[in-house]
Amino acid sequence: MTLTLDGVPAHFLARRWGVPQAALFRTLPSSLDAVHDLGASGAPSGSTVIAEEQTAGRGRDGRTWRSPRGGAWLGVLLRPSHAEFGALAIRTGLVVADAVDELLGRSRARLKWPNDVLVDDRKVAGVLCEGRWQGDALQWLAVGVGVNVCNPLPPDLVPRAAALEEFRPGLRRVDLLDRLVPGVAAVAAGGAALTEAERRAFAERDWLEGRALHAPAVGRAAGIGADGALLVTTGAATLAVRDGHVELA
Repeated sequence: MTLTLDGVPAHFLARRWGVPQAALFRTLPSSLDAVHDLGASGAPSGSTVIAEEQTAGRGRDGRTWRSPRGGAWLGVLLRPSHAEFGALAIRTGLVVADAVDELLGRSRARLKWPNDVLVDDRKVAGVLCEGRWQGDALQWLAVGVGVNVCNPLPPDLVPRAAALEEFRPGLRRVDLLDRLVPGVAAVAAGGAALTEAERRAFAERDWLEGRALHAPAVGRAAGIGADGALLVTTGAATLAVRDGHVELA
């Protein structure tokens, strides 16, 4: 039986999205692992993996990402000439937020540094970037994007997570992926540093702006740097934090 994504045959997806190849799987441990396999085999930049379900999806800091059927579990292989993961993650988040807004018909998506996309203060998507190196040279980058579309959410997550179907009933995964895949496949073309326009776009969606933080540094969130670092004002100085998780004070 031909595998389809919301009625679209899998062999049509690459041409539909303008990427070198697109593989659709019923079940994978992680779309990121499949992308790393593609990277090791020499696959071209833009190669895409979609999983109907992930059994071992992951987020930052080793966290588990619940990935049942109905969500969009996407992995894209990139071969950038630079290794500024922070900027690429922010740029990918902007692509996701723009796609969500287009589908919902108004500006509702917000970005929480470093990798969360929120609607009405609840997480609908996350971004994770993983690189593979040979010595000091970056060989490839795997970009993972997980979006709750019409998948069920456990009751304990509903207060802080949401699926897009809640805001637009009847939404299909392919409606989102039609907007998402071409944008994510192109993020490495934007250069090593975020442009002023990209930083302004992030500022318009910045969920943390002005909030008091306990971690990754004590102070107030004050936007992002050109490399995607979180800027935190402590009163005496402004720190640029490139890694860590956020805890509100």
